[in-house]
Amino acid sequence: MKETGVKNTAFGADKFGFKDLKAVHWNLTEAPLVEESVRRGEAELTADGALTADTGQHTGRSPKDKFVVIDAMTKDTVWWDNNGKITPEQFNALHEDFIAHATGRELFAQDLYGGADPAHRIKTRVYTELAWHSLFIRTMLIRPERKELASFTPELTIVDLPSFKADPKRHGVRSETIIAIDFSRKIVLIGNSSYAGEMKKSVFTTLNYYLPGKAIMPMHCSANVGSKGDSALFFGLSGTGKTTLSADAARTLIGDDETGWSPEGIFNFEGGCYAKTINLSAEAEPEIFAATNRFGSVLENVPINADTRLPDFTDQSKTENTRSAYPLHYIPNASKTGRAGHPKNIIMLAADAFGVMPPIAKLTPSQAMYHFLSGYTAKVAGTEKGLVGVEPEFSTCFGSPFLPRHPTEYGQLLKKLIAEHKVDCWLVNSGWTSGIYGVGHRMPIKATRALVTAALDGSLKNVEFRTDPYFGFAVPVSVPGVDAKLLDPSKTWADPKEFDETAKKLVRMFQKNFEKFEKHVDADIRAAQPEVKIAAE
Repeated sequence: MKETGVKNTAFGADKFGFKDLKAVHWNLTEAPLVEESVRRGEAELTADGALTADTGQHTGRSPKDKFVVIDAMTKDTVWWDNNGKITPEQFNALHEDFIAHATGRELFAQDLYGGADPAHRIKTRVYTELAWHSLFIRTMLIRPERKELASFTPELTIVDLPSFKADPKRHGVRSETIIAIDFSRKIVLIGNSSYAGEMKKSVFTTLNYYLPGKAIMPMHCSANVGSKGDSALFFGLSGTGKTTLSADAARTLIGDDETGWSPEGIFNFEGGCYAKTINLSAEAEPEIFAATNRFGSVLENVPINADTRLPDFTDQSKTENTRSAYPLHYIPNASKTGRAGHPKNIIMLAADAFGVMPPIAKLTPSQAMYHFLSGYTAKVAGTEKGLVGVEPEFSTCFGSPFLPRHPTEYGQLLKKLIAEHKVDCWLVNSGWTSGIYGVGHRMPIKATRALVTAALDGSLKNVEFRTDPYFGFAVPVSVPGVDAKLLDPSKTWADPKEFDETAKKLVRMFQKNFEKFEKHVDADIRAAQPEVKIAAE
């Protein structure tokens, strides 16, 4: 077997069971991985040197094809309503078939860390069939110093073989696509998907299982910190702006997607960013645009001009979920340590396409828990195949697909941390105003940034507030530099009656969604939901 690169010679591919591989390329850096990706026809170079690849039939994650091994350790600790089950025997058969499928193939291996805090990180080895997948995961996780690789012994192993097809009958799964996790053995097997995000989220899912047991809160959120050490968390589902709003030139970026909160403070899980690029522009998001158009970055499903090789970020012919993965240090003001002190503010982002939520609201601790467990945003036509109009999306803890444990475990842990560190919590609508999607318009990004800045610097706490009649949270009446009319969404609609009906409709959706949590939460959180009397009228 041919081997290139640097590795722990005492812990090679044979330790995982691989046999008769053609080659393993260990811990290749950016330049050789880009060269291999292009040479093998996996990807192309853009005019600015970024690598662009298509992910084929899967342009996003396949949550219905994710399965967890049910065994003595996971039987009573995994949230099975949210996670598919496979038996140890089925996983063993899958593992054997992955090993057999890899025979005679060339693999790329990366040794990386999941977690910037040495006390809480997980050592992760990722074997990939594709060179560009190796570059992607090297970009997204934290890269050890080269001198550390000679003694690197993995705790978690991921095998990513897009050409492998699962057998539903033999493996007990839903389709030929598979993401199988054995928490006891710390193994993840990914097959029949070229969507690279499956690897990154498998690490996140694993940390979501183990960290709560250490009283550490794993969170699907971005984070940054100000010059006075005032760190902030930004929760939000895809498209709500957590990457955009955390990339603030006046603050230091900790991370754009996955964060841990330990007794010592917050820490990034990753060494890179994974930004949505649909309609990306240098004017609106200069830092992300510059990082995306740079050698070493990886673009997914972004069409490029055949002559100029320039990416077209407005083209969603392949998918609306176009992406860019780039190292964290490509953002000029990114943290070198990926760590900061305890947060002073939490921002929960919702892209409300119903157009009835205010641009910002202050939440009580109980309201914060309610909205954390709700995890609301809205989907609009075009974001998913077959979707017409507007639909609510409730993804509990702002990351339901990645939660192996019951949401209330994370909720109770976050509630404790908020109380202990006296954190101010805010709900920000980065979605629509002046009407529902298709009638109104997107919330002005300048107004959103101004309101978030005022929340983070503490000035927003000193303005006059009103109580929203539909959701019960506190909404500022006026904020310097922001149109007062924008702060009261009912005044931005042409038809007040239509606004009232739409607001009540959304309230009912919140209440309906929260029914599954009511028996698991305290009375104060149940009382924090939108006014029952309004929804019942």
